[in-house]
Amino acid sequence: MVDILKAKDIREMDDREKERALLNLREELMMLHSNQTGGGLSDNPSKAKILRKQIARILTVYNEER
Repeated sequence: MVDILKAKDIREMDDREKERALLNLREELMMLHSNQTGGGLSDNPSKAKILRKQIARILTVYNEER
């Protein structure tokens, strides 16, 4: 299961942690898409949606702090 990051938790992170979390989420989303396009079945079909929301949440907090 994917750990859900809340905006409050993201705001407490420093910039390096945010970048690392963003990179990990994007990498995981890319792997999920490649597995699904290869004909594999996902154990959690809504995982892609959750990952996209978390990526958007991190980017939103990052842009608010600018």
